[in-house]
Amino acid sequence: MIIFMCKILCVTNRRLCEEDFLLRVEKIAREHPAGIILREKDLGEEEYKELGKAVMEISGRYGTNVILHNYVKAAMELGASAIHLPLPVLRGLSKGERRQFSILGASCHSAEEALEAERLGCTYITAGHIFETDCKKGLPGRGLAFLEQVCRSVSIPVYAIGGIDETKINLVKQAGAAGACVMSGAMKCQDVHSYLQNFRENGS
Repeated sequence: MIIFMCKILCVTNRRLCEEDFLLRVEKIAREHPAGIILREKDLGEEEYKELGKAVMEISGRYGTNVILHNYVKAAMELGASAIHLPLPVLRGLSKGERRQFSILGASCHSAEEALEAERLGCTYITAGHIFETDCKKGLPGRGLAFLEQVCRSVSIPVYAIGGIDETKINLVKQAGAAGACVMSGAMKCQDVHSYLQNFRENGS
């Protein structure tokens, strides 16, 4: 799989798209980010499974990882190799269930949670939110010192999330992050190639 020197996980939110969502997914998959986290929190499990199947088929054409979100049963039924979970869901999985996934991620909000996720077998985590973001209006970002603490606490890759654009990617890399998650920019930008190219150029 092709991976940027600056690793980017694109997090989906189809409600932000101003074009057909699956077309947007294809444009992103074509650019070979480190992965696409299909995070459609408003969908029930069956609806999510149908969407997941379509997204996996599209991304598979380009060799881009799709990381399913939250619904473990649906992910297993689809034969998915990657899943991202809230920590409470991760805690509820058996060791055997966790081993079904070669890529296992969790959302963490402290160094203690990061260590727990690593002990539970995660291959990467997200840490945030780092900067102020419209997704968390009114809540100040936890900042780069928080990110550095999380990165130092674990040996697995940490992806910063929250308010990160191409002007901040080097800041999160300097704090020890393997890369960053982007959502609204990836969903709303006019030109996906140019948007992600800016991360390549600023994060190399």
